[in-house]
Amino acid sequence: MTSTVTLPFWLALIISALAIWAAFERILLPALRWFLRRRFNRSIDELNTRLKLRIQPFKLAKRQALIDQLLFDPEVLRAIEEYAAANKVSREAAQARARDYAREIVPSFSAYAYFGIGTRLARWVSTFLYRVRLGYLDEAAMQPVEPDPAVIFVINHRSNMDYVLVTYMASTSSALSYAVGEWARVWLLQNLIRSMGAYFVRRDSREPLYRKVLSRYVHLAVAGGLTQAMFPEGGLTRDGKLRSPKLGLLSYMVSGFDPQGPRDAVFVPVGINYDRVLEDRVQVAALMTPEGEKPRFTFSPVVLLGFLASNLKLRMQGRLYRYGYACVSFGKPVSLRQFVTERGIDFRTLDEKRRFAEIEELGKTLMQRVGQVVPALPVSLVATVMLAAAKPLSALELKGEVEILIRRLIACGAHIHIPRSDQDYAIEVGLRMLLLRHFVEEQNGLYRANPREEILLRYYANSIAHLLPAGQPEVAAAAE
Repeated sequence: MTSTVTLPFWLALIISALAIWAAFERILLPALRWFLRRRFNRSIDELNTRLKLRIQPFKLAKRQALIDQLLFDPEVLRAIEEYAAANKVSREAAQARARDYAREIVPSFSAYAYFGIGTRLARWVSTFLYRVRLGYLDEAAMQPVEPDPAVIFVINHRSNMDYVLVTYMASTSSALSYAVGEWARVWLLQNLIRSMGAYFVRRDSREPLYRKVLSRYVHLAVAGGLTQAMFPEGGLTRDGKLRSPKLGLLSYMVSGFDPQGPRDAVFVPVGINYDRVLEDRVQVAALMTPEGEKPRFTFSPVVLLGFLASNLKLRMQGRLYRYGYACVSFGKPVSLRQFVTERGIDFRTLDEKRRFAEIEELGKTLMQRVGQVVPALPVSLVATVMLAAAKPLSALELKGEVEILIRRLIACGAHIHIPRSDQDYAIEVGLRMLLLRHFVEEQNGLYRANPREEILLRYYANSIAHLLPAGQPEVAAAAE
């Protein structure tokens, strides 16, 4: 019993390494996971005490668990069988394809990435580029929005800055989950975006299996109370006007909705406007591209360096202005349960034609609500007046015409952001921005629209054109 056992040195090293690995895997690693999970849960509980819309368990579920739930969803299983039969492949190959789609779509939310990195970065970028303001907020209408419903922010799409701006503005109320296009599937960037709760969407994919996997994920997200943000227009506006809604994502959200279920879905209209849109020239150039051709844009390091050098020079001279005001307004929420009850429908039982018609009606209602809360900003006000002027205007005439426009907009129920509550200052800010960008020319104290930049001037005027009465001019000033 006390005899000595001699082992080769190499065998002793292997046994020691295995013992250390076993201790790490069976004792230290579970303890570390328990400690981190405990701290994570405490952080989430603390966040939920500060957020108006709590982070739901669905958002915190493990990514692999959601992928498995999708793959074994009865409708997805049926789609897998149909795909295998239609394409003459094995069921295993079809299931592998569905798994790839699920992995592509399902996010992996990280509270640290969202609140520790994402919202702070969104705040810095937003306030660096713009004077960010909260416009209209219907506080009385927002009160009935309890933490339980699935809340979907419905937003007009003017710029890629919309994602950043809304994330910043809503960071004290909720953690938003976006549907993002394939532009965001860039190495490293896609991991950050996925960790912030966004899910990727192939907007032009017509494959039934992919569409079924995506629709079931969206359905599960709504049923799980996930707070989301969507852009029903589907893409950036190219002429500055509100676009008609695309119904794909909206149909996924509502088609499986149970009016008698435990959870309602509430759509919150969000209107965004900018004094300067970063992509305005790109969008206008795309608008002018001949029909049938795709707009082509090339990245030029020379142009980028020139832009940075110009801004650095202006900063050193003390003449670098931020890109004006960026304003976000929140309108009266639309309850999906109330919508279907008032119309006496159930999306699950409607035939395809009737369901599409009802979803189209819901889309129009949401876009109308969004349009109502798009704020009128200084640049859009001055641009509208300058386009209508039949002759050059003096500063006094310009102020008079803008005042007329403001009164007409207020009479139509529009929301106008007047910086510092000073109308003269608002007109001065809008005119200064247009002069700096050469959209408006000044000569002998008179101002007129620059004919060479009329399309861009109209781009900004169009942002509030829908706020004026139908059948009347888009502008307030009358031609003399």
